[in-house]
Amino acid sequence: MIKYRPSAQRGVTQTSWLNGKHTFSFGNYRDPEWHHFGALRVINEDHVAPGGGFPTHDHADMEIITLVLDGELAHKDSLGSAATIKPNQIQMMRAGSGIEHSEFNASQTAPVHLLQIWIMPHTRGLAPNYWDRALDESNRRDKWQTVIAPANNNIASAFDIAADARLLLAQLSPGKSITVPAEAGRKYWLQIAKGSVTYGDQKLSQGDGLGISGEPARDITASEDSELLLFDLA
Repeated sequence: MIKYRPSAQRGVTQTSWLNGKHTFSFGNYRDPEWHHFGALRVINEDHVAPGGGFPTHDHADMEIITLVLDGELAHKDSLGSAATIKPNQIQMMRAGSGIEHSEFNASQTAPVHLLQIWIMPHTRGLAPNYWDRALDESNRRDKWQTVIAPANNNIASAFDIAADARLLLAQLSPGKSITVPAEAGRKYWLQIAKGSVTYGDQKLSQGDGLGISGEPARDITASEDSELLLFDLA
């Protein structure tokens, strides 16, 4: 089964400072056909204007991952964490039993472009926590780099997540190919962060997503420099 989610059909939140696109139901956008994909609950692509941002708000029982594609995002939370996240970094926040945080564009002159991802945990009421880390781009150039994985997977470069889920990143050069795996009983969500690729006969561009289950392993081939996210889910 393949479920194609075109970028142009995503939900939209538009304010004076935010242009948000929602792959799955979020906020005032509700679509029963696109509520979640396995444990993957949210993929929001946000463009935040200079000086704009999300004031302090609370979350609970969600694993929240943030990737900045362009610009800089300032983060503060009730644990005392404070950081500015830039491209080639990853941030993960375990909301657990409850956490408050704020996110603002760190620049007064340039926009910030980011992806925020929510994954539903297998256990409620965990202690909240926060992590961020710089990534080594060479580890995902024309190959998959695992950046999120369940605990006890012994992947030193990956944050532990309280879910049977993995997040892999790749930066694919024009003309290069990479394989989407096909492990029995697993499902996969492919999200195009930048660029354009072909998966089988399906052409995908920036913002497009693809849900994959029960399919054979297939290659993705880039037609331009592309940034990909692959979620490997129970």
